[in-house]
Amino acid sequence: MSRLQAEHLYKVFGRRPDEAVAKLEGGTDRDELRTDGTTAAVIDASFAVEAGQIFVVMGLSGSGKSTLLRMLNGLLEPTAGRVLYDGQDLTALAARELREVRSHKISMVFQHFALFPHRSVLENAAYGLEVQGVAHAERKRRATEALGLVGLAGWEKSWPDELSGGMQQRVGLARALATDADLLLMDESFSALDPLIRRDMQDQLLELQKRLKKTIVFITHDLNEAMRLGDRIAVMRDGEIVQIGTAEDILVTPANDYVASFTQDVDRTRVLTAGAIMADPEEALGTTTPDGTVLRTESDILAAAPATVTADTPIIELFTPCSRSGVAVAVTDEEGTLIGVVPRARLLAVLGEPEPGADAAPKGPEAIETAKTSDAPDAPEGKVIAGA
Repeated sequence: MSRLQAEHLYKVFGRRPDEAVAKLEGGTDRDELRTDGTTAAVIDASFAVEAGQIFVVMGLSGSGKSTLLRMLNGLLEPTAGRVLYDGQDLTALAARELREVRSHKISMVFQHFALFPHRSVLENAAYGLEVQGVAHAERKRRATEALGLVGLAGWEKSWPDELSGGMQQRVGLARALATDADLLLMDESFSALDPLIRRDMQDQLLELQKRLKKTIVFITHDLNEAMRLGDRIAVMRDGEIVQIGTAEDILVTPANDYVASFTQDVDRTRVLTAGAIMADPEEALGTTTPDGTVLRTESDILAAAPATVTADTPIIELFTPCSRSGVAVAVTDEEGTLIGVVPRARLLAVLGEPEPGADAAPKGPEAIETAKTSDAPDAPEGKVIAGA
């Protein structure tokens, strides 16, 4: 069972919302409803988020992503549809029961830091625990621990206005972590930050996620941020989810022209990874090194490879080793076991450049798709890298 499920969610503002949902289900479009003074903010949104996954909802302003997020924890009641958390229907709970779930199981990190200026950093981080009724000594301990996790140890007695924007957002993140909620909802949480600080916060979140394995729904309007953070990404337009997939899926096989317009300027060499294009190790067996050695085993491949990389390595880092040697680059897992190879011809095909003397190869997205669907092993899902 998925940790979080959204099932056919609608949110309509204005007159006769139930009638509006029926019209939408019958094919009436959003613009027609608007002429009647009704706004369809979210239309038939369905998705599932697995435990420990970062699920990013991406869309431009007005696409409905923040409204969708607020339905997930009951801040907004859906006009239709339901939200399940660990199998429990949150939309069927009484107000008191829903408050209890929000206090203990779901935490939210906002775009604007929402810190209390008259409370110290420690008191701000402990606020959610105070709401829960946790005893003073225990909430101080847990808040202090959370501040340490986000790199703010030693700042407990400071005031919010003494902190930079990035540090204030870290306090907001610490407040969410202190409650020990399994589900974090993050609404444009880094968008108010300067680019360098924003990247630092992305790094911080990814590092924390490696250790804490929270389930996270992250809202953003920025494609690079979505690709960098998301295990899976939902793209919204005009209230509807138009595509759900890994960053690689969205980059390589956009569902429509709207999604393609987001990805057209993305530098694939910094986004796609070795794991996305690697071939099965057997493809390198039987090849010969420049000194005449025939590669007969996986150990031979590892010994002869001009470089050894992980599946998460962006392909831009493969250019130099591939240019210096005709032997394939080796791709290994965390234990150092060979899981794939990237021959020079495969890398050049992805870039749309035939290897000297070779027949023309598929180019661009077609080449990437060919690499994905050949006899290569399954690549680890989702970890493409953006903004590198």
